[in-house]
Amino acid sequence: MRQKLDKSVTLHTADLLDLIARLGDEQHYQLHQIELAYNLETEYHISALRGLIDRYRYRLSAQSVGSVKQVGDGVAIVSGLRGVMVNELVLFPDGTYGLALDLDHNHVGCVLLGSDRNIHAGDIVKGTGRVIDVPVGEPLLGRVVNALGQPIDDLGPLEAPEKIVRRPIDYRAPTFIQRAPVSEPLQTGIKAIDSVIPLGRGQRELIIGDRQTGKTAIAVDTVINQRDQGVYCIYVCIGQKMSTVAQIVETFREHDALDYTTVVVASAEEPPSMVYLAPYAGCAMAEAFMYAGRDALIIYDDLTKHAIAYRQLSLLLQRPAGREAYPGDVFYLHSRLLERSARLSPAYGGGSMTALPIVETQAGNISAYIPTNLISITDGQIYLTTQLFNEGIRPAIDVGLSVSRVGGAAQNAAMRAVSCHLALDIAQFLELQIFARFGTELDKATREQLARGERVRAVLTQPQYEPMPVAHQVAVIYAAGRGYLDDVPIEQVRRFESLLLKFLQQQCSGLLAEFSLGHWNPHLEADLRHALESFREQVWRR
Repeated sequence: MRQKLDKSVTLHTADLLDLIARLGDEQHYQLHQIELAYNLETEYHISALRGLIDRYRYRLSAQSVGSVKQVGDGVAIVSGLRGVMVNELVLFPDGTYGLALDLDHNHVGCVLLGSDRNIHAGDIVKGTGRVIDVPVGEPLLGRVVNALGQPIDDLGPLEAPEKIVRRPIDYRAPTFIQRAPVSEPLQTGIKAIDSVIPLGRGQRELIIGDRQTGKTAIAVDTVINQRDQGVYCIYVCIGQKMSTVAQIVETFREHDALDYTTVVVASAEEPPSMVYLAPYAGCAMAEAFMYAGRDALIIYDDLTKHAIAYRQLSLLLQRPAGREAYPGDVFYLHSRLLERSARLSPAYGGGSMTALPIVETQAGNISAYIPTNLISITDGQIYLTTQLFNEGIRPAIDVGLSVSRVGGAAQNAAMRAVSCHLALDIAQFLELQIFARFGTELDKATREQLARGERVRAVLTQPQYEPMPVAHQVAVIYAAGRGYLDDVPIEQVRRFESLLLKFLQQQCSGLLAEFSLGHWNPHLEADLRHALESFREQVWRR
């Protein structure tokens, strides 16, 4: 069928319908332009007609918008924004991003990821339709970044941008089917931990204690000990002073630990929203290695400040306060973070993410709200006390209150053999030490047990930033537990240990290699006894 227009232009009906469909609800002016176009003399100008319609056609786009009702203290209350998601990024007119954290029937509570100086009531807020994500992968190794994954170390942008992928900071934890039992040790290089409180890859072990008891020192030593172990490390500084952060970064640099470490920083000077996001950002970075089939270690230093920042945001958003003024979902705040650490089954890549969260107590009160929450979430705790620290026992680990619930199955077999009775021996020594303080006359066996306990305790002390290989730990702990140090003065224990390790490296390197592989049998034990006796005769007694 054909239709005549002004006796000069011939249009197919299909062409006309196509033009009308493309036109849509145009204004009268555009309709008049169409009428003028129909007066063209040839069918050739149909293309000109199509171009004219394209020029005036409206392109509609829908976007979620709202307006600021109230702003202050890093929080904005926004009306509108229908359809916004929890944790969705929203954009303010000055370019500042916010995080939709509190969804109400009439408004949305947004925490600002920047300053609120240029945001005022009435400003238009736009939803972005995406949740917050951060860059992950090897290009971040050796860098210091903020909670958004942006470098803050003055070393320029991230290298190899083609290798950088982005990952949402909030991700569901691995399911039960995706997990595998913890079966491979994670060596910290700290004798008191690797022997009595062993850790496994994929475990979550809490480091708990008062301030200035050495919690950060344990975490830093653990990172340093991962050199050449195939473990990628993420160190999250939460609410720390920048001077403390700079000291940690410099320590990593001095010990060549930055090559496999990323430091995520949300300092005390930053808004509470950035402090709130930092652990999740670091978890996403470590998670990327885990799902790629690799081993990762993440340290949260510390989650007490994280909970305080979340409490501050919740109170500003006018959420109901509960125990110690924390919101009701503060347990979920940390459980959804720590449950993402796991050992994956081989069917899902076999990677692992080990978490070492740190929590600070007040006057040794481990029954406070946040410490008890974290103790119930994690697979054990390393408890440090001020009393031991002041006595010069470093690390100041209270063996009686410390436990590792799943790491024992992953412990090096040689270490398990030499330290299986160590915790009990230390507990008995501490009990006898209490009785000895009352001046009670002790028999010879008790005095010998006290002397050996003192030397075992001295062996378990260790200077900071000097992690020890597991093979060396096996030899030293065996020597202390079997009485080879009973006649060594306490002040000479460190020297005995140093000379012994030097002797074993020179004379028994093959034996140390066997211990590193976790091998232990009566023949190896006999070789170790012979080496210890030779050392005492050839080196120590001289």
